[in-house]
Amino acid sequence: QVQLVESGGGLVQAGGSLRLSCATSVRTFSSYTMGWFRQAPGKEREFVGAISWSGFITEYADSVKGRFTISRVNAENTVYLQMNGLKPEDTAVYYCAAGSQYTDFEADHGYDNWGQGTQVTVSS
Repeated sequence: QVQLVESGGGLVQAGGSLRLSCATSVRTFSSYTMGWFRQAPGKEREFVGAISWSGFITEYADSVKGRFTISRVNAENTVYLQMNGLKPEDTAVYYCAAGSQYTDFEADHGYDNWGQGTQVTVSS
């Protein structure tokens, strides 16, 4: 079991930025695909983006492409989600998730480990 702890959420005005962090103490962090998902009230959980174990491959949902950037520092066992140009529709609880290197980036059922989530609220 991989324990994931998200941080960095908060309240921001539209157009602003936030950086979410997801930290883990697992020693094999560099072997995991890491994904970010979000769930708004009354909506299904949706894919935001993911990064391969090496960091060389990233993928984003169309709704965040060009505004959000995922990165990872394997030496620090941490993955980041930089969110710029935030919009009210980005308001949600954001979750990080860890899956194997063979995980389908966009499929939440492929991720075995999930963080507790961090709230992001964007005011208009």
